[in-house]
Amino acid sequence: MIGLFFGSFNPVHQGHLIIASYMANHTELEEVWFVVSPQNPLKERRGLAGMYDRLEMVNLATEGAAGIRVSDIEFKLPQPSYTVDTLIHLSEKYPNKSFALIMGSDNLVSLHKWKNYDVLLRDYRVFVYPRPGFDAAEWKAHPSVTLTDTPLMEISSSFIRKSIAENKSIRFFVPDRVIEFMDSKNMYR
Repeated sequence: MIGLFFGSFNPVHQGHLIIASYMANHTELEEVWFVVSPQNPLKERRGLAGMYDRLEMVNLATEGAAGIRVSDIEFKLPQPSYTVDTLIHLSEKYPNKSFALIMGSDNLVSLHKWKNYDVLLRDYRVFVYPRPGFDAAEWKAHPSVTLTDTPLMEISSSFIRKSIAENKSIRFFVPDRVIEFMDSKNMYR
């Protein structure tokens, strides 16, 4: 089973990488695919770096990581991209593979706002990592939901962007190769 880790990754940071590594190595998932989303329909576009720059940053951050791949599948689908449509497309494109969702408990508690969320819960497994301030305990008994013991990550892309804008160091929060890429393009300044 392949776990799909959807996100803007604006920018990708160590928290994302730790979550993906945990899912690839400490759950029944065989692989984790970072699915870079061009535009999340529930978020505003302001401050969003270009999708190809975000894709490149995720590629730089995950290069050589066993069990982790990067996908631009949503770049080729109609916008805005909806998770359920992407999953259906991937299931048709790779009929011999099974897919699961990876999401934070913050997304799980707002899942009812997602397009066809009932189909997601009916047809796919959902692997959930904890997020500060979002308790997913009510989902513990749901047959499609697996609450994991992924280390709690209190780092966010908005924290990274704010730090860059304030000229503060983001070393150790973001892989060095990603920092070099952002610096070369003067991103988030």
